[in-house]
Amino acid sequence: MKNLWISLKITLAMCVLLTVGYVLVLRLTAAVASPNDGEAALVELDGKIVGAANVGQIFTDSIYFWSRPSAVDYNGGGSGGSNKAVTNPEYLAEVEERIDAFLAAHPYLSREDVPSEMVTASGSGLDPDISPRGAEVQIPRVAKARGMSEDEVRRIIDEVTQKPWLGLFGTYKVNVLKLNVALDAAQK
Repeated sequence: MKNLWISLKITLAMCVLLTVGYVLVLRLTAAVASPNDGEAALVELDGKIVGAANVGQIFTDSIYFWSRPSAVDYNGGGSGGSNKAVTNPEYLAEVEERIDAFLAAHPYLSREDVPSEMVTASGSGLDPDISPRGAEVQIPRVAKARGMSEDEVRRIIDEVTQKPWLGLFGTYKVNVLKLNVALDAAQK
């Protein structure tokens, strides 16, 4: 019985130690290795917080660049994909709908010019970024809706485009919220 009691105490002590220790190690790693000390990068416009840069948001107005579609309706409370296979008829119908809607808003594009990321949801449903190509195809629509030149909009895209870390790790990407905030700020 004495060995059982010792074993239980050691088990409980290790559970507490490893649980707390694990969280502390993760927190320390995030504080050292990630931007913003592991905290979400909040985006402000005119002194007001308009969102977090690491969580996708929906933009439907023609003056804004659009984000990737979301399988969870951009609900930051829980992320997830649709888990539908690319052969699923329901999934294929959703993608076809999205392509048609994207082409209706961008009549200058052909079906082949629509980037796949603009009609397929990300695995998390909360992807805040699009590729530079995903932004580029939207330039004429946004420039016309804002009354700006395409070159002016392209310059803003270039300013907010994130490059691969050390030029090697990662991809070029455009944070949609930061881009739209930069456009709003440029027009003030």
